[in-house]
This record gives sequence, structure tokens and C-alpha cells, in this order.
Amino acid sequence: MLIGLHPALNADVLHALRAMGHGDTLVLVDTNFPADSLGRGTVYGRSLLMENIDTRAAMDAILSVFPLDTFVDDFAATMAVVGHAEAVPQVHVDAQDALSAVGETRRIPAVERFAFYELAKQAYVLIQTGERRPYGNVMLRKGIVGPDGRAG
Repeated sequence: MLIGLHPALNADVLHALRAMGHGDTLVLVDTNFPADSLGRGTVYGRSLLMENIDTRAAMDAILSVFPLDTFVDDFAATMAVVGHAEAVPQVHVDAQDALSAVGETRRIPAVERFAFYELAKQAYVLIQTGERRPYGNVMLRKGIVGPDGRAG
């Protein structure tokens, strides 16, 4: 254990988050997502695990140390519900609430399923959570930490 770090942030996840640069993306995925096969094609080269926690808990942990990119419109994305692109499942509401908790007021756009897979393939890292609800997949784009130590 370390002081000041969320206990769900394991060493592998912390390493990946620290290694990422401005504009790199991470993709949090649910238990049904093909994380192992797609994770092999990421910059990190393998998927990581945050087992036994859902999407919201994983986002809360990650956003405690991860600055969001404030300069782009595609700062985050969720996977749209197949056949019902306008649907907003509770897991997406939870993701939006996690962003709101860190002061982010922009709405997370939903991306078509296969377009989301392409985002995942281009990510720096995939992190598979224990989320069992469908569509528990969220992309986050890393921003910067300014000289004052705050997200910028």
C-alpha cells in the first residue's frame, strides 16, 4: 500500500498510467470485451486487469491520478448500444457521474461498436474491469499535468 493512492490502482496500472503521454488513450472494458486479443495490439502490448470492481469504481480510481485532455472533443467515449444508439444504459450514466465528480462537465459521446473496437486497437492500453453490465466500455484521453502539479 502507498499513501494517497486509491487501493484499486495496482502496480501494472500505475506503470501504464505514468508511461502514457498527452493525447494517449486508455480504454476501460467490461468482462465480455475481447481485451486479451485486442490488448496485444496496443502500445502497451497486453491488457491489464482491475478485477472485482465495476466501471465506475475503476474510473474513480484512475481519475484520482489521471488528467483528462481538455483541449479536444474526443476526451472520452463510450460504446453505443447496438441497434439503439441513443440509449443510455446505467453504466454510461455511472461513467458520466465519475467524470462529473472530477469537475468534467462535457457529455461523453457514444461511439458505434466497431468504431469503438478501432479506438481500442489504437489505445495505449486496455484495462479490463470486473464490470458485468453490457456496454461497460469507456475510452479516456490523457491530458497534461502543469508545473503546479494540477491537471491542465
